[in-house]
Amino acid sequence: MASARQVLCLCALLCVPRVRCEPIRYSVAEEGESGSVVANVAEDAGLTPAQLSARRARIASPAGRQHFGLERATGRLVLAERLDREEMCGRSLTCTLAFELLLENPLQFFRVEVAVEDVNDHSPVFPEERVTFQIPETSDPGSRFPVEAAQDLDIGSNSIQAYTIAPENGYFSVSFGTHSDDYKFVDLVLDQTLDREEQPELLLSLIATDGGSPPRSGTTQIHIVVLDVNDNAPTFTQKYYIGRVLENAAIGSVILSVVATDPDMGLNGDISYRFSNVLEDSQSTFKIDSMTGEIRVAKPLDFEATQKHELSVRGTDGGGLSALCKVLVEVVDVNDNAPEVVVSSFSSPLPENTEPGTVVAVFAVRDRDSGVNGEISCALEDQLSFSLRPAYKNYYELVTVSTLDREETAQYLLVITAADAGSPPLTTTQTFTVDISDVNDNAPVFNQTSYTMYVRENNIPGVLVGAISAADSDAGPNAKVTYSLRPVHPTEQDPCSCISVNSENGHVFVLRPLDYEQVRQLEVLVSATDAGSPPLSTNVTVLLLVVDENDNAPLVLHPAQDSSPPSSELVPASAEVGDLVTKVVAVDADSGQNSWLSFHLLRATDPGLFAVGSQNGEVRLRRPVTERDAVKQKLEVLVRDNGRPPLSATAALSVLLLNGLSQEHLPQQELAVQDEDSSLTIYLIISLVFVSLLFLTSFAAFVACKVCKRKELKGGHVLYSTGNLQSSLAAGAAAGTLPHAYCYEINLTTGSGNSEFKFLKPILPSVPPQHSDTGRGVDDTEDFPPILNSMGDAALDISGTPSVGHFNGFPFN
Repeated sequence: MASARQVLCLCALLCVPRVRCEPIRYSVAEEGESGSVVANVAEDAGLTPAQLSARRARIASPAGRQHFGLERATGRLVLAERLDREEMCGRSLTCTLAFELLLENPLQFFRVEVAVEDVNDHSPVFPEERVTFQIPETSDPGSRFPVEAAQDLDIGSNSIQAYTIAPENGYFSVSFGTHSDDYKFVDLVLDQTLDREEQPELLLSLIATDGGSPPRSGTTQIHIVVLDVNDNAPTFTQKYYIGRVLENAAIGSVILSVVATDPDMGLNGDISYRFSNVLEDSQSTFKIDSMTGEIRVAKPLDFEATQKHELSVRGTDGGGLSALCKVLVEVVDVNDNAPEVVVSSFSSPLPENTEPGTVVAVFAVRDRDSGVNGEISCALEDQLSFSLRPAYKNYYELVTVSTLDREETAQYLLVITAADAGSPPLTTTQTFTVDISDVNDNAPVFNQTSYTMYVRENNIPGVLVGAISAADSDAGPNAKVTYSLRPVHPTEQDPCSCISVNSENGHVFVLRPLDYEQVRQLEVLVSATDAGSPPLSTNVTVLLLVVDENDNAPLVLHPAQDSSPPSSELVPASAEVGDLVTKVVAVDADSGQNSWLSFHLLRATDPGLFAVGSQNGEVRLRRPVTERDAVKQKLEVLVRDNGRPPLSATAALSVLLLNGLSQEHLPQQELAVQDEDSSLTIYLIISLVFVSLLFLTSFAAFVACKVCKRKELKGGHVLYSTGNLQSSLAAGAAAGTLPHAYCYEINLTTGSGNSEFKFLKPILPSVPPQHSDTGRGVDDTEDFPPILNSMGDAALDISGTPSVGHFNGFPFN
C-alpha cells in the first residue's frame, strides 16, 4: 500500500507544472499535547483556508503513520498525537518528521519537515542501584575504579553533564570524560590511602546530573569494602574490542575473547568475566564464558534488525578488584559461497627418510563467487614439517620442508584452509592424512643399563637365572630383536661357555654347575640386534653372581689334628676358674652364615672340669683343679657351621694337670733321668732361687706402682702348648679371643737327657702412659738368662705374666 502511494505521488509530481522544491520547515518540542498548534501551513504555502477546503487538502505521510493533522478551516498544522522523541529517533542528534501537504484539483504537493526538539524529560539512570567495590588497603592514591556510567535518553545539553559524590570525603573523588573513541568513562579516584583497621567500609552516593532546566539527576550507592592484600586490579589487553560475526553464524560460535591479566597470585589472580550494563536484547543475544572470556553467539543474529551490538565486560579477580572494557560486535552480511578444494594427486604413506621438498599432494581451489568474494588464499595450519607453495594459477602443492621421524610422529593430519576475500571471508578446510612408513634408524634399547643375576652354586645344568629385555622403537621387522653373547673384551675369542642366552626371549641360562669357592661372579656381554637392513645392535653387561651353599665342613687349624701323639696343654694346679686352657681355631671355606662356626664340648674325661665357648672356641676351667682329678684329661670338641643342613668337624685335645709340678706327677722315666743329673739340678735350683728372688723383688716394686691399675685387668691365665706360638697368637688375635696381656710358653718333651728351664722376655702389650704413675712403663721389663734345672727329660720355656702359682714348692708370680 505504501509503495502504491509513493508511485502515485511521483506521477503527480511529474504531471504538476509547479512543485515547491524547498520544503517548509517547522520545529516542535516533544511531549506536546494532542491538538497543539504547530504552525499555519496554509499561510506559509501561500494558500487561503478556502482554497484548502476547495482543493481537498490533506496530509500524506510516507511512513503511513500520521503524527500531525490539518485544520482546513484555519489552515493550521496541529499535533495528532503526543510526540516522544526518544521513542521515534532514539539518541540520534536530529529527529525530523517529513510528510507532504497534498492538494487535489489541480494536484499539487508541498513538502513539510517538522524537527522534533528534545526536552529534558528523562533523568539519568544508573544500571545498578548499588555498586560494591572491594579495594585493598595497599592501593596507591590516584588508583582508579571504573563505575558504569549512567544513561540519559535525552541528548545535547539535556544529557548528563556532571558526576558528584555525596557526602564529600577525603578518600574519593570522581573523574569522568570521553575517550577519543567516543567511549564515556566514570572513574572513582582514590585520593587518600585507605586503612582497613581504621575504617573497614565506606558508603557513598554517586550522583549524575544532566544539563536541563531544571536539571535532573540519578543516584547509585557506592559501597567500598577495604581489603588487606589484593593490590593489583585486572587489566584488559584492550580497552575496546571489535568483533565481526556473520549473521548466519551458528549458535555457540566464538566471536572473540576478551583477555584481562592480573599479576597477583592464587585466588587474587583468578579472573572471572561477566556482562555489565548491557541492553537486555544484546545480553540475551550473546553469552560470555566466565573463565576464558570467550564471547559466543547465544541466539540467531539478524543483520537487518541490528548491525552493531555494544557490550560491556567486567573482569573481576578473586579479591574483588575489577576492570571494564567495551566490546563492539559487528554483524556482517553473508557471503554465501565457500571455496572448494579439488585434489588432483595425493601420496601416502611416505618413508621417514623422505627428502625435504618432496611433493605430497597437488590440489586446486575454486570459488563460484566472483570479484573479491572469489579471490582465494590457502594456508596450512600449525605445521612445521610441511608447507604450501603455489604451482600454477589456482593450483597448490603440499611439500615436505624438514626430515620426518616416524617414531616421533607416525601420522600427520594436515589441515588446508581455503578462504575467499569476501567480507567476512568464507573458508573451506581439506584434511590430508599422511602416514609415515618405517625405516630402520633406531637401535634396540635395553630396559636396564646393566643386569645382575644370581645362581646358587652346585646348580642344575641349564637352570634359568633371569631374562633381559630390549625394545626397538621401529616397526615391523625393524623392531624384531634377537639376543646373542659377545666377548666382554675385544681380545677374547668366545664368551663364557657356561652361560647361554635365548635368542628369541632373552632368557639367560647357566649350562654347568658352578663352585662358589672357585668362581664367585661371571660377567658377559649380551647384544640385542634388530632385523632391519642393515641391522642395528646394542650391548649390555650381565653380571652373574654365584650364591654360596653349605658344601664345605669346618677345618680345624689349632690344635693340629695330624700330629701323633697330639701335644698336651699344661694346666697348673693354681689355675683359677675361668682361666684359658687353650683355644680351638677353625675356619670354613663357605661364606655368610654358612661360615659362622659354633663350638661344643662333645666328650671329655671329666666333663665338669672344662667349658668351651660356643662362639670363640676357648677352653676354660669350670672349677678349680683338685688332687682327685686325673693328671691327663682327654677332650673332644665339636665344631659346627650354621648352614642348612649344618656340617661339622671334631678337634681332639690333651690336657695335663700339674699339681705343684711335684715329682710324682712326672713319668718314672723322667725321674730316673733326674737322679742321674742330681748334681746339675742342685745348681739349677740355686740359680732358680736367686733369679726368683730377684724377680720377686722387681715385681713387688712394680706391683706397688700399679696396684691402683691392677683392678682394671679382668683376664685369667693363658696357657698354650708347643707349636707355632706366633701363628697361635695371630689366630687368637684375629678371632678376638686373647683377653690377657701376658702368656706362659711351656714346652714339654720326653726322652731328653737333661732338663732345661728358662725365662724368656715377657710378651707385653704397649700400655698407654696414663695407666702408669711411675717413671717406668710396662715395657721396661728385664731379660732373664736361662737357668738349667734337673727335671728329668722335661724342658720348660716360661715367659711371664703377673699370675700367681707354685713351681716345685717355690711361689712365683
